[in-house]
Amino acid sequence: MRRAAVALLASFACAHALRTPPPLEKIAPAPEAGAPELLARADEAWSGRADLARAETAEQLYLQAARADRRNAAAYAGAVRAKAFRIGREKDGGKRGTIAADAVAVGQLCEQNAAPSALCDYWLAAALGLQARERSATGHDALPHMVDLLHRAAAADPAVDRGGPHRVLAILLLRAPGWPMGPGDAEAALPEAQAAARIDPGYPPNQLALGEALRKNGHAEEARAAYAEALRLASADSDPDAASWADEARAAIR
Repeated sequence: MRRAAVALLASFACAHALRTPPPLEKIAPAPEAGAPELLARADEAWSGRADLARAETAEQLYLQAARADRRNAAAYAGAVRAKAFRIGREKDGGKRGTIAADAVAVGQLCEQNAAPSALCDYWLAAALGLQARERSATGHDALPHMVDLLHRAAAADPAVDRGGPHRVLAILLLRAPGWPMGPGDAEAALPEAQAAARIDPGYPPNQLALGEALRKNGHAEEARAAYAEALRLASADSDPDAASWADEARAAIR
């Protein structure tokens, strides 16, 4: 979910990143079973997400689980994660923007119904990043929300998404515009990237974030080592995104 969470801004036209979400009944199918069974079925479908149809099935099952148990943060989080996966494979820009806006709505419903939860905070931040990438006018408004949400998630449960709160915050700080236009700060990004790599050193996106942070802070040799480690890990990983991680590492090493 790295690319989903690294939306950064080339445009500063202002549009609201957060709007009133629709009722859960408008976006989630009626549940076919209880929340535990639906979550188990969703997780099983998600495990086969290399087939995009399985990812779409997982998304619908996660939404059903959220409707069956409105306080279950994992259900909303799973739905946002599945939407992020779909966006990465959708060629139509208009459809990507719609899915991203839907992901933000699901993240907001998570905050409304299941908070306080690091899962809700982290995946709403990720959804705002997706939306900013697809609809850049929302980016300026999204950035402070993302920073706050990621700090909260990191404080509550830094292990979410394999170190995701620290990783995504590092990337945001590395790529966002700096003061006074935004929160960008390469120096502050480095300890965030290091924290993510400590939490899960075997996850290629954490090594990619660490490499970028080291490079932008003038540590070229350490950065190259982190990128080489990311490439080694990605080359042996069965995740559907592993090839793109490996490509990113190769490009950085070059």
